[in-house]
Amino acid sequence: MRKREITADDLMSVEAYAKVRKERRTALVQRKRLRRLEIGPYCSMHFENYESMWFQVQEMLYIEKGGPEQIPGELAAYNPLIPKGAELVATVLFEIDDPDKRKAVLSHLGGVENSAFIEVDGARVMGVPEADQDRTTDEGKASSVQFIHFPFQPQQIAAFRKPGARVLVGFSHPQYGHIAVAPEPVRAALADDFD
Repeated sequence: MRKREITADDLMSVEAYAKVRKERRTALVQRKRLRRLEIGPYCSMHFENYESMWFQVQEMLYIEKGGPEQIPGELAAYNPLIPKGAELVATVLFEIDDPDKRKAVLSHLGGVENSAFIEVDGARVMGVPEADQDRTTDEGKASSVQFIHFPFQPQQIAAFRKPGARVLVGFSHPQYGHIAVAPEPVRAALADDFD
């Protein structure tokens, strides 16, 4: 059975991690290419898993050097982003280098996190934003980083697992109605997140 939660026992000491950090990062970057989709002109969706979140926790411990006291906070922050067997979980980034353009675009994307979807052979799975905080301001400005869960029903999982299944990922937001087709290698990699 695939691991669905990081525990303190799963983590390396900062010293041990430092010795394998470069090699671990290189290997993860290669695998993450199969877990990423570009959607429209500004958005990239990174589908998380145990491995990517383990690396993120290790990186935070390595960079911040908060010792054992830091571990519970990092686990609380990153464990919810590990798929639990009947879902996919994505970190959504709106990447716009120019600060003025970024501000202008994001000011029109309020609620975009509630319009994310994955469609498998015509059946739509609506995204559910991570509930840790509201990522749209009262003025309607969206955060440039969103965390979205996609809860699947058993028949949707079965359809997703079929080689060659047509998988669309996108947004139905009136100001960002973009869709990407998941290439077969991406579909196959993400299908492994289901139990």
